[in-house]
Amino acid sequence: MKIAILRERADGERRVAATPETVKKFIGLGADVAIEAGAGETAGYADAAYADAGATVGDHGATLAAADIVLGVQGPDPASLGGAAPGAWLVASLNPVGERARVDGYAAAGVEALAMEWMPRITRAQSMDILSSQSNLSGYKAVLDAAAEYGRAFPMMMTAAGTVAAARVFVMGVGVAGLQAIATARRLGAQVSATDVRSATKEQIQSLGAKPIFVENVAGIEGEGAGGYAGEMSPEYQAAQAELVSAHIAKQDIVITTALIPGRPAPRLVSDAQVASMRAGSVIVDLAVEQGGNVEGAVAGEVALRHGVKIVGHRNVPSRLAADASALFSRNLYNFLSAFWDKDAGRPVLDAEIGDAIRLTKGGAVVNPRLVS
Repeated sequence: MKIAILRERADGERRVAATPETVKKFIGLGADVAIEAGAGETAGYADAAYADAGATVGDHGATLAAADIVLGVQGPDPASLGGAAPGAWLVASLNPVGERARVDGYAAAGVEALAMEWMPRITRAQSMDILSSQSNLSGYKAVLDAAAEYGRAFPMMMTAAGTVAAARVFVMGVGVAGLQAIATARRLGAQVSATDVRSATKEQIQSLGAKPIFVENVAGIEGEGAGGYAGEMSPEYQAAQAELVSAHIAKQDIVITTALIPGRPAPRLVSDAQVASMRAGSVIVDLAVEQGGNVEGAVAGEVALRHGVKIVGHRNVPSRLAADASALFSRNLYNFLSAFWDKDAGRPVLDAEIGDAIRLTKGGAVVNPRLVS
């Protein structure tokens, strides 16, 4: 059983799908591991560290040759997978809906593509959940990015020259990223509030010492959504929320938006008029900018200035913390493969619950019901 780790080629991608730590663990399972030269450099992992861990370091062709499993962060070009064993697994974040043509390419190449972002949100798969591990870091980094652009202090400071007021931070969307953003802003001394369409998050917000901002007595979303995600809001809730948020957002120094709905464009949470209501020098960080954005005026890959307010739209935020993001991502991959490792077969054997959920292609065809229905 040969596991290959390729160097990432997507623009701005600094992460790597395996670290020396996980290489040792895969070898401990009985696998041979090959890694493309330079794959870990941008994440702070030298080729020598992989060699010391027992991996074979080589060029792209040698790394991929006869590989049974190919690990990646983002899905590679299907044309680049020539040389892998017939029916080889590709295990990575594959963006199945946004990159559907690429999925068709994997099918044509005879690859069994496994999309890690479609891992079911069930208890036994928590350690395999790349969305949670990467979102955690995104929430943390969003606060640091906001602080870097804000130009003022976060905590209240009482000095002989006068008092500096604490920054007011408003987090919109209280999933994994939002909760980490709340915790990080609180650690930096900010006055933090947060909102979400899921009523169950109110206690979580309060447990972190933040103030919940919720619409009361109005029907919210149409169910809580699958896997802990938010679903779509009712029109009544949208109107009530817009009114509440408009009044609150005008008083904030920093807004961080994190709201995503799987398989759909990101919901619009902040309008241009609401941006204009904030004081000059305020900052908004839109973590959903690559899926269309929560904030009107956000531009992917840029820090836009509108009405004197900076709107931060960095792409691939986890990659901005490449070393830690790679460490967590690679552990997710190891936890996934090792959980299904069959010692007699000398390879992982998937069950139906998880295998059917994440398998996109097999036997030359696209087989996932979410893509063929």
